Amino acid sequence: MVFHPPVAITAKAGDAGKYKVGLPAWNMLLRGFMAGAYIAMGAALATMCSTGIQASDAALRFGTASAGFSQLITGAVFPVGLIIIILTGAELFTGDAMLAPMAAFIHKVSWAQVLNLWVWVYVGNLIGSLVFAYIMAYGPFVSFDAAGVATVNAFGLRAIGIAGAKVSYVGLMGMWSLFLKAIACNWLVNLAVLLGICADDAAGKFFGIWFPIMAFVSSGFEHCVANMYFIPAGILTQGFITDPAKINMGLNWVTMWTSNVIVATIGNIVGGLLFVGVLYWVAFRKEIAALK
Repeated sequence: MVFHPPVAITAKAGDAGKYKVGLPAWNMLLRGFMAGAYIAMGAALATMCSTGIQASDAALRFGTASAGFSQLITGAVFPVGLIIIILTGAELFTGDAMLAPMAAFIHKVSWAQVLNLWVWVYVGNLIGSLVFAYIMAYGPFVSFDAAGVATVNAFGLRAIGIAGAKVSYVGLMGMWSLFLKAIACNWLVNLAVLLGICADDAAGKFFGIWFPIMAFVSSGFEHCVANMYFIPAGILTQGFITDPAKINMGLNWVTMWTSNVIVATIGNIVGGLLFVGVLYWVAFRKEIAALK
């Protein structure tokens, strides 16, 4: 496998960011839509594969083997989304949280250009995630009888459970925990992006991306774009449940934002911009200047 040294990776990250901020808005939106759908595909696969082996409350409380195994399976299959994104040129907000600022540091592109990319890609990611959430909620998560009445299956119940957990952060310390998980998440995501840049061949990119993404998912960290799928998928699927006792009233379109996505987005920006973008630019800026 051919790979590049750290200074070259950092320089290439800046080059990639410069290219991205120069895209027309419609293209940013389109590529963002694609990436949102691809992340949702990985998240949907993780939901399906972890159904039936998810950890019980007792397993989480006492740290039994089933808790870790469930997390491992979820993390093992989720990376397919980012692998598709990197190999096909789609635009993911959390990756651009590092790549676009690197272009500002290295190539002096304006921060207005950085923000413009972030906004269009973020909106595109949201739309793509919502579309795939609808596909899953009305497809694999339910069964329809001849009269058109839906029954939520085990996969759908798992999706609702995941979504409910995502909006369960309450109070100041709950938000702080969410924020820290989001920082750690995008720290790992952008290390995966750098490792994807590091390799020239598909196999190298595959393995470089897979391990950090598996680590973030298995560790229970929070990714704003993934949650743009996980939470809507749960909300839409829960709409088919008719028993009021089984409906989580705290799971809705408002709490999606107030109890998760807003704080997760801020934390993801900090993780990508500060803990990868700034650190690598400071560490290698003299060597990058010498390359010019």
